[in-house]
Amino acid sequence: MKSFTVLDGLVAPMDRSNVDTDAIIPKQFLKSIKRSGFGANLFDSWRFTDPGEPGIPVSDRQPNPEFVLNQPRYQGAEILIARENFGCGSSREHAVWALDDYGFRSVIASSFADIFFNNSFKSGLLPIVLPVETINRLFEECLAADGYRLTINLSDQQVVLPNGDSVAFEVDSFRKHCLLEGLDDIGLTLGHADAIRQYEKQRMQQQPWLFN
Repeated sequence: MKSFTVLDGLVAPMDRSNVDTDAIIPKQFLKSIKRSGFGANLFDSWRFTDPGEPGIPVSDRQPNPEFVLNQPRYQGAEILIARENFGCGSSREHAVWALDDYGFRSVIASSFADIFFNNSFKSGLLPIVLPVETINRLFEECLAADGYRLTINLSDQQVVLPNGDSVAFEVDSFRKHCLLEGLDDIGLTLGHADAIRQYEKQRMQQQPWLFN
């Protein structure tokens, strides 16, 4: 998993509430348990005007010019701002994988669905909850200025705006540690590899019949 320390990223605004996981990555694309390859179909039914199916190259599709991520000014965005209850719906990890694979490192919203929120940390995507008034300000500033960028400092737990104003955000200390170190569940387990090997060695000596 990629570590998250300080991100200076272009912002894309998704001015929608209750963005559900089927909108983030439609069910027909859930054909793999790998974390890669889902970005091409992120927000598929909104990004394209034709119906999407697995195996159809994006280059053969018809983009929706009105959709925010298809607008030139938001190409390469790494930070997505949204409204309340982002990531609601079914509990598919693929939704987080699709956002990450597309290039987003953080989503800022006034609230998140619990399962999506928890899944985000496990894949290195930082979900940030900010007050509604702050979210409103971010949308206003982003829509008013091309190339709108934010700096997210995870160590300091601050979102820094272009004019230098900073907004604090909360994050669980253990999850913060994992993001800073780039540790997913497998990485955390491997951090105890020596202890695991020692345990297995002792177990083999004490209960050898289990290993015949």
